[in-house]
Amino acid sequence: MAGEDTTSAELSAPPLKPLSREKLIANLGGLENSLISGTEGLGIKRWFWGEGVCLLALGRGAVARGTETPELITSFTSSFIDSPPVLEHVNNLAPGAAIAELHRRAPSPATEELLEACVRWYKVAPEATRAPNGALEHWPGGVWADTVYMAGEFLLRAGITLERPELVQESVNQWIAHAELLQDDATGLFVHGTHGGARIDNFWGRANAWTSLAAADLLALAPAADGIAEVRERLQQQLNALAALQPEHGVWDVLVDGQLEVRGVLETSAAAGIGAAMLRTDALLQGTSQGQSSSTLRQAGERAIRGALAYVEDGVLTRVSAGTVLQLIPFGYSVIRDDRIQPWGQGLALEAIAAWRETTKNTNP
Repeated sequence: MAGEDTTSAELSAPPLKPLSREKLIANLGGLENSLISGTEGLGIKRWFWGEGVCLLALGRGAVARGTETPELITSFTSSFIDSPPVLEHVNNLAPGAAIAELHRRAPSPATEELLEACVRWYKVAPEATRAPNGALEHWPGGVWADTVYMAGEFLLRAGITLERPELVQESVNQWIAHAELLQDDATGLFVHGTHGGARIDNFWGRANAWTSLAAADLLALAPAADGIAEVRERLQQQLNALAALQPEHGVWDVLVDGQLEVRGVLETSAAAGIGAAMLRTDALLQGTSQGQSSSTLRQAGERAIRGALAYVEDGVLTRVSAGTVLQLIPFGYSVIRDDRIQPWGQGLALEAIAAWRETTKNTNP
């Protein structure tokens, strides 16, 4: 393409050596504790998407360890009971997933009302616009892959805890509607989004993390929903494509298909999320529980997680891309932020550890 800017690619740092499997297992508890401390240091106070990713991951990690709901989740929830959150964008649904899990374990009228407020926003808010095929838009005229996680995880978990099967089905419907617009038929990879109704073919790593994580949870938690076979088929195609494109060190470029402008610009949060989705999907497909298959998907998932977690420094996942709006050219995805903690990076790193615990024998407590 004329006018390509390869500056970031040419100046990108070489990849780190991934953690060995043995080292990860031996240090898993300490690594997880350091990430939790780093996340707590962020001050999780806003009712927004980065916070929602962290909260859901913290809760999943506690379940995987067999421990109580983290205090951070309960204190966060309590802070919004007397002063309800302002809901004005799809990203405001993200914390609802963790609240739904809290409500399932300790139901109360206050947490139920927080969930119902999110459901009402999803159903009737004028800002909650839809594409012609029904996909919830990030903003009018734009459908983003992020939404199947930010809204989809909420709908799925709220539907289960509130015993509202129509919400569970809606989470499946939304995933399929997004896949119709964003998944490439030939490769199975997902693009970040559409602009003015047109698909922009930038195969962003974190878009593939959001979509695969959400799909793996649909397979696990909504196995009888209408359309779940299509979700499974699309997810397998996506993850197989990602495995085929994965470098030996485990961490994909920020755009996973080798775009020249960002070639060698590694991004760790996507690898952590995709790796988690690979392990969970492989366990579901293989019918294993706390077992370990030798499938290509399992191997790729382990490689991604070992590669990503090599970048944890003092409780912070480094080489995480910034909060990223839809970009029209590949170079726009080259912004990596190591000057401050990125909450979605922390959350996805904790998702990776939770998935490792869920699917791997002999993990360190």
